[in-house]
Amino acid sequence: MNLKALTEELDSSWQRVINPELAQDYMVALQKTLAQRQRQATVFPDNAAIFNAFKGLPMNEVKVVILGQDPYHGAGQAHGLSFSVLPGVKIPPSLRNIYQELADDLGVEAPSHGCLERWQQQGVLLLNNVLTVEQGQAASHKGKGWETLTDAIIEAINQQCQDVVFLLWGAPAQKKAKNVDPRRHKVLMAPHPSPLSAYRGFWGSKPFSQANKYLSQRGRDAIDWQL
Repeated sequence: MNLKALTEELDSSWQRVINPELAQDYMVALQKTLAQRQRQATVFPDNAAIFNAFKGLPMNEVKVVILGQDPYHGAGQAHGLSFSVLPGVKIPPSLRNIYQELADDLGVEAPSHGCLERWQQQGVLLLNNVLTVEQGQAASHKGKGWETLTDAIIEAINQQCQDVVFLLWGAPAQKKAKNVDPRRHKVLMAPHPSPLSAYRGFWGSKPFSQANKYLSQRGRDAIDWQL
């Protein structure tokens, strides 16, 4: 497993953050663990998709960060963007709940697919706290090092960008709030949109309208959330 080779397609703004971390002991150990687990189990997403959240989106173009927990663990689901699945893949329950909140918040009609690439193209970084998972085993790669890397990524966005909205959904994502200066950015926290927790306050949190209001107030273009 050579994660550095996978960063070659990324904008240099991400390479400057990610590549030094890959040389650290914790990431060297994680890459060995990933290689071992890939020999013994099915790991999602495919290697080529692990860093998809960053592709085509330089750091200085990030307007919104949607932070999830870990990738979908069903076959054919994860493709490197948090909460997203490719066209033709059944929309997962968490994403259905996101669409329901989007409709309630902005009146946006839910699409027939689950691909969120159009959000990414407008400056939405669809990032997970942990970037890999084993088939059928949610959170199976939790605590193996990914969280430290994504801490570094959030910290870099915090320091190098201005007026970014961070949508932190679920307890693991909310821990990242410590890496964000609320004087420079907007942090909106809510329960995870999973059916297990959406009723605790994700529904009614109005993250999409709040994000656009903040961006507009800061002179940044709002996101067109319609897919």
